[in-house]
Amino acid sequence: MSPELISVLVLAVVFVIATTRSVNMGALAFAAAFGVGTLVADLDADGVFAGFPGDLFVVLVGVTYLFAIARANGTTDWLVHAAVRMVRGRVALIPWVMFALTGALTAIGAVSPAAVAIVAPIALSFAARYRISPLLMGAMVVHGAQAGGFSPISIYGSIVNGIVEREKLPGSEITLFLASLLVNLVIAAVVFVVCGGLRLWRQGAVTGEALPAPGGTGTGGTGSGGAGSEAGTRTAPAPAPTAVATRPEAPPAGALTAPVVATLVSLVALVVAVLGFDLDAGLTAITLAVVLSTAWPEDSRRAVGQIAWPTVLLICGVLTYVGVLDEMGTITWAGEGVGGIGVPLLAAVLLCYIGAIVSAFASSVGIMGALIPLAVPFLAQGEIGAVGMVAALAVSATVVDVSPFSTNGALVLAAAPDVDRERFFRQLMAYGGIVVAAVPAAVWLVMVVPGWG
Repeated sequence: MSPELISVLVLAVVFVIATTRSVNMGALAFAAAFGVGTLVADLDADGVFAGFPGDLFVVLVGVTYLFAIARANGTTDWLVHAAVRMVRGRVALIPWVMFALTGALTAIGAVSPAAVAIVAPIALSFAARYRISPLLMGAMVVHGAQAGGFSPISIYGSIVNGIVEREKLPGSEITLFLASLLVNLVIAAVVFVVCGGLRLWRQGAVTGEALPAPGGTGTGGTGSGGAGSEAGTRTAPAPAPTAVATRPEAPPAGALTAPVVATLVSLVALVVAVLGFDLDAGLTAITLAVVLSTAWPEDSRRAVGQIAWPTVLLICGVLTYVGVLDEMGTITWAGEGVGGIGVPLLAAVLLCYIGAIVSAFASSVGIMGALIPLAVPFLAQGEIGAVGMVAALAVSATVVDVSPFSTNGALVLAAAPDVDRERFFRQLMAYGGIVVAAVPAAVWLVMVVPGWG
């Protein structure tokens, strides 16, 4: 058995173990890089670490640290309430508010699961209260997260654009962003119509007092409606003075406090610095996070523990293993094998389906980190446009995150209150299967066949 084939089989084993045993894929990839690099490729430690993505490490830590502070000090709560007030509480617009909100959060740097974890409990609470299909609301949240997920300053966008730059492929950050945005927007519109979104226009508007508290927290009255009011009448009137007394110390959810204002300014500054002055997103985010931490250290203490360390480990581990593959020539070997099919368009659609199927059960980021470098020699032949192929691979590997086996799908399933979870699980699984079957072929037809890039 050739060393190249051994390294590919080890990569497949890493994906299988990570999927079936719930072990972090990055940790497995580091172990695989060490084993394959030393035993098969005869590399020393420096050779193994040559593929460690130091720049992406800084981006992941910096951006998720800044966003964790935003979550800890209530900035994300303010964004949610502002978005709902913007549409004056109209029920039919609420799914689109959640779509836009998660898209905005990921576009400015939130990790997709983090954005879904914040918005999904609020969105599914609306769904339960106003008889909106939980599948509709869950799909809008996940597709919203992926719609903004490839902006130039986002985590996914930074990862893919970084890989494209390192592999010296033709790239277009705006094309990648717009491709994901438009595909997810079209899917969301179809789901909205199919899952009963049009009937929501016949419902009235919700008032500000009826809004569920962010993250499922808040006072019992807003969280439980009539039941909470009933509980209040059964107890003595003592709780009322207590609530009044604590109000100055605990601002209501969505309040525009000094930390919130400072964090909103920081998020705008991040966008301006990266897009307007071409500064490094990771270093800029860490600098802004340090400024906020110095001013409000209590928020920083909570935020440090919320840095997406599992994602950092995942990305760095997988890309380090890909670096080992590159060092031992596996990437060239595999790319020549795909190109050897003889029908470039067929090879391209097969790669899209591989990315979608595996990503539905494993990490989208890990799949992108492995597939794009593996496709480099295939793209180097010049018969397939690199820009369109990279966009198609990225969309295929992320749009399937509605699967209940993925992190985002699991978060939606867990956040849904007052539903038959078995039935909801089957709905998510069926919907995920439809997306896996249809979307890779569609993006291949639109992005790859015309030969973009």
